[in-house]
Amino acid sequence: MSAKINRKASFQLGLELQFASETLEAKWADIFFAKKIRPWVKAALQQDAFVLVRLVGAAESKRLNSHYRGQDHSTNILTFTLSEDSSSSKLTADLVLCMPIIEKEAKNQTKTIENHFAHLIVHGVLHAQGFDHEDEIDALAMESLEIAILKRLKIQNPYV
Repeated sequence: MSAKINRKASFQLGLELQFASETLEAKWADIFFAKKIRPWVKAALQQDAFVLVRLVGAAESKRLNSHYRGQDHSTNILTFTLSEDSSSSKLTADLVLCMPIIEKEAKNQTKTIENHFAHLIVHGVLHAQGFDHEDEIDALAMESLEIAILKRLKIQNPYV
């Protein structure tokens, strides 16, 4: 996948935000809401898209990670590309974010939860569009792209 995001185009975005439980919603709804998340998603888009962002606890993250990736642990974000209609260039993807992991990582990395969350949203949207970090060259390209996108969003480099 090309390591460049087209900034001249304006892509249509349908966005839905879900909370896996009332507890998660009570804790995070005032901080993470669709209007706040939308610019982070749009910044990484290269095509029209519908993106579902789901905030979950550790148990759901672990269950999904185990089922779909064979990894028996929770993880910060899982990206599921559901469909990519090449004739309309519309992407449909789910981003599943594990809030306990994200909260712990932000604290351990001395980052704000918002900046860490925004980084993971950008990361997940890039994955949904085919970017990966399976080898060193792809990882460096993806990280460089993330850094550039986050800089436009006035968020510091997450890799320092």
